[in-house]
Amino acid sequence: MSQATIGATFNQFREAGPDDVPDAPAIRLANLRHYLEERGDAAVVAVGEAAGYQGMRWSGIAFTSERDLARWGLPYRPTSRNRKGGWSEPSGTIVHRLLAELREERRVILWNTVPTHPHLPDQPLSNRRPTHQEVAAGLVYGERLIEILLPLRIVAVGRVAAAALRERAIYVRHPAQSGARQFAIQMTVVLASTHGGALRAP
Repeated sequence: MSQATIGATFNQFREAGPDDVPDAPAIRLANLRHYLEERGDAAVVAVGEAAGYQGMRWSGIAFTSERDLARWGLPYRPTSRNRKGGWSEPSGTIVHRLLAELREERRVILWNTVPTHPHLPDQPLSNRRPTHQEVAAGLVYGERLIEILLPLRIVAVGRVAAAALRERAIYVRHPAQSGARQFAIQMTVVLASTHGGALRAP
């Protein structure tokens, strides 16, 4: 994936910007590798839309900000040098809070349909909806991950992922734009189904 070119997106595993620390792409790739290794037996792969400028752009991990990395500790490392305390992503905060409350963090792998960062022209610290071509190109990496892991459940977080994954995935609402409670309820139900219904919805 470090060599991938996905439309006009920023590949954070190959490219660096003016606010990146030295060797930032390699650090982000190492973060992702360690994250996947910790979750080798994950029961669920939850797929969102695309890497965002407050989260995966810096951490290398979907729905995950530098503040999440700080909470997890070493070997995870941030890659921005001018952001005091690191970046924080609102949607990622909601996702990780739920997974922590349910003690499901290590049973879920978070991914994105487009694992690189789509941004507006000349605005690197922005997000835009990925194009159909970018979704098609990015989905290849998610398909490979699913093929390797063979998870019990595939979850599409939001409409972009649902359209890409189709009937193979269970749709849950994206936590952005007042969707936090619905996301939590639906995601809890999905996770409970992998335990035989043992989890309580928030």
